Amino acid sequence: MEKIRIGVSACLMGEKVRYDGQHKHDSYITGTLGQWFEFVPVCPEFELGLGVPRETMRLEGDPEHPRLMTGKTRRDLTEPMLAWCDKRVTELEKENLCGFIFKSKSPSSGMERVKVYSEKGMPSNNGRGLFANAFMNRFPLLPVEEEGRLNDPSLRENFIERVFTLKRWREMLTENNTRGGLVKFHERHKYLLMSHSIPIYRELGRIVADMKERELAAVQEEYHDKMMAALRLRATVRKHVNVLDHMSGYFKRQLEPDEKAELRETIASYKIGHFPLIVPITLINHYVRKYQEAYLAQQYYLKPHPTELRLRNHVF
Repeated sequence: MEKIRIGVSACLMGEKVRYDGQHKHDSYITGTLGQWFEFVPVCPEFELGLGVPRETMRLEGDPEHPRLMTGKTRRDLTEPMLAWCDKRVTELEKENLCGFIFKSKSPSSGMERVKVYSEKGMPSNNGRGLFANAFMNRFPLLPVEEEGRLNDPSLRENFIERVFTLKRWREMLTENNTRGGLVKFHERHKYLLMSHSIPIYRELGRIVADMKERELAAVQEEYHDKMMAALRLRATVRKHVNVLDHMSGYFKRQLEPDEKAELRETIASYKIGHFPLIVPITLINHYVRKYQEAYLAQQYYLKPHPTELRLRNHVF
C-alpha cells in the first residue's frame, strides 16, 4: 500500500531541533505508524531561522491572540512567526496531507492546553501554539493529534481511523470520481459511520439519495465535510454494540443455535468490558467468510485500519 502522508513535529522524528539542541523522538510514531505513514516534518522555530540551541519562548497575553515572547531578551516574535505560519500552511496545501501530529505544550505546535502567561506572570492552560492554530484554521477538517494524546487508546484509534478513511476518500476521487463511486463509498462505510453518529450517517444517506439534480463536486464537498465531522465524534461502546447487533442480524438464518449463542454472548461480554472490540469483530469476520456474506464482507467497519496496529485490542 502506498504510504499515507501526514505532517509531524520534527522533534518527534528524532531531529535535534529543540531549543536545547535535543529531540523528543517518539518510537510509536516513527516505528509503528512509520510502517504505513510517510512523514512531512515541520519545526516552526528552526524553519523560522532561530537556530539550535536558542532562547526559550512562551506565549503571553490574550489566549485568543497571544504574543510569542523570548524569555531573557524579551523579543516579540509574534509577527515573524505568524508570517512564516501563513507561508508554511500554504506550502503544506501541496503536500496532500491526511493528518498532522503536533508536539504537545509547544508555544508554536501545541494543539491544546498550551500555557499562556498573563501580565502578572500567571499561566493558564488554555492556549494553542501559533503554528498549530494556523494549520487547524486552514485545514479545519483534517485529522490532527498530539503525541501525548496518542497514548489514549480511544483517541489513538479515532485519529488513525480518520486518517485511513480520508485516504480512501481521496482514492475514490482519483479512481472513481462518479456518482456511482460516491454511492459505493457510502455503502462500504455504512457501519463505520454508524459507529460514530447515526444521525449524521442518515444525513449522508440523504445527500447520496438526492444528488441526481446537483453538481457532483458540490455533493462531494458536502458529503466530505459531514463525514469528517461524524468521524471526529468518538465511537463509544454503546455505539459499537448497536453496530454489532445490526451485523448479527445478517446471520439469523445461517447460524447454528450454538453459533448464535456464542455471538450473542461475545457481544454481551464486550458490552460489560470483559472483551476488547477485536473479539466480536473477529468472530463476525469468521462468520462473514464461513457463510460468504457479501454485503458485510465489503464493510470497512470490520477492518478500517491494519490489524497490526492493534487499535481495537483494548478494554474500555
